[in-house]
Amino acid sequence: MAAVEGLMQDYELSLQHVLWRIERLHQKKEVVTKRNDGVHRTTYGEMVPRINRLARALKRLGVKPGDRVATLAWNTDRHLELYYAVPCMGAVLHTLNLRLFPQHLEFIVNDAQDKVLFVDQTLLPLLKPLEGKIPSIQTYVLLADGPSKDGGVTGMLDYESLVAAESDSYPWPKLSERMAAAMCYTSGTTGNPKGVVYSHRSQFIHTMGVLQRDNLGVSEGDAILPVVPMFHANSWGLPYAIGMAGAKAVFAGRFSADPKSLVELAEEEDVTFLAGVPTVWLGLAAYLKETGKRLPKVTTVVCGGSAIPRSLMETMDSVGLRMLHAWGMTETSPLGSVARVYPGHSPEEEIRLRLTQGRVAPGVEIRITDPVSGEELPWDGVAFGEIQVRGPWIARGYHNGYDPDKMTEDGWFRTGDVAKMSPDGYIQIVDRTKDVIKSGGEWISSVELENAVMAHPKILEAAVIGLPHPKWDERPVVFAVAKPEFKGQVTQEEVIEYLKDKVAKWWLPDEVRFIDEVPKTSVGKFDKKVLRAGAAAITTSQKEGTPQATRN
Repeated sequence: MAAVEGLMQDYELSLQHVLWRIERLHQKKEVVTKRNDGVHRTTYGEMVPRINRLARALKRLGVKPGDRVATLAWNTDRHLELYYAVPCMGAVLHTLNLRLFPQHLEFIVNDAQDKVLFVDQTLLPLLKPLEGKIPSIQTYVLLADGPSKDGGVTGMLDYESLVAAESDSYPWPKLSERMAAAMCYTSGTTGNPKGVVYSHRSQFIHTMGVLQRDNLGVSEGDAILPVVPMFHANSWGLPYAIGMAGAKAVFAGRFSADPKSLVELAEEEDVTFLAGVPTVWLGLAAYLKETGKRLPKVTTVVCGGSAIPRSLMETMDSVGLRMLHAWGMTETSPLGSVARVYPGHSPEEEIRLRLTQGRVAPGVEIRITDPVSGEELPWDGVAFGEIQVRGPWIARGYHNGYDPDKMTEDGWFRTGDVAKMSPDGYIQIVDRTKDVIKSGGEWISSVELENAVMAHPKILEAAVIGLPHPKWDERPVVFAVAKPEFKGQVTQEEVIEYLKDKVAKWWLPDEVRFIDEVPKTSVGKFDKKVLRAGAAAITTSQKEGTPQATRN
């Protein structure tokens, strides 16, 4: 008997479809950007001709399919235009992390061999030190309302003049879904950053995943303010999800780190959906509590990048903002899992599940393995090992072949995150493979210990690292930041006493060192590498076996 074949059309999954939707279905939807001179408003209908002009300008500048076009820019409407014009003409959008050190930016541009670079005017000081060091760049374009008054790179073009010189239509080429659409680099916390290249197919399917109700649930009725930068894993896929759904887009520009500006923008634009890392929400929650302001129209606050401290989630609940915990990384595009919790749980069980990394997104498969033997471990809520994932938007390697060992022989991506899995599939990340503490043959989760410390009413932030110990191999040391009103009034003994009924006895830290601020990476995560590099040795008394009072 002859085999039966599917009769569906062979339709290429490209980002041109998202562009088609904003042009044909969502012309009247607003795109709002907070700029230096006030709020700028446009619509998708007004933006599409500009996207066409931009593609024409790029072609005139010599950009060909496969060429990399870099951006050093804030979250703005102009940046969104680049998100569409560059990949839809067949080139590759390369968003540069503006918080990286100059040497990392230099390495990234040279590694990617970017051809054109677009830069926001306020970010020119970051670009100037790279002049003459990134020879692949043939053209610089300034994202501003006119030529730079502060002096830019020699020969720099003006974005608005460039776009205005072109016609409103563009003959978009037929694209293969396997073509590269965008690339992002890891933050380079260990060694040089590594490039992750996203195909049109992976971005299309990822966008559909973001729209799913049990994932982020983006819909046409939303007004979305992505605080997560557009250079950070493509703003978690939100720019394309917003366009696919036809949601209102609200961008904070360079004001995204200011809680007052965020709250005012969210109020004025009837924002329903926020997305950012925990450090953003710590500042916003403090501002809301201090001022008494509220954001009643916000129904979703997506939080990713690192684990949410219970104290932060409870504080956000108290000001009427329900957080949605998500897990992912640059290499997962970044949607990996989401902690959706539906009715039927006790209040304590509900918040416990909300604090997990949730269940893996449809389309992605997950397993945990022993970090030494590689053996797959059970989903029993006890065993913990490295998370490995595979799926249509998961990386299968890095640009230029870096770090080939990140892929297993049977095709799974090694994330470096250590987790335990409940029998019903809830992920509880307990650490990074490089941060988990091995003490006397037992594993200690630095993340769980951090969350326990940050639940102390006088502690604002806490990071935990393992330091060498002559008897136990490693022991945990807490680096804590007291809340401003308690600075100098909280002691090591008080913190350790507080932890005694909250963690296992062997998890109790040997020392609590008080610091002014926990160092952060370029994407807002605790930078434990910096802490380790400057940490003094443990001063534990070998005779007593108890920690000595220490302040650092």
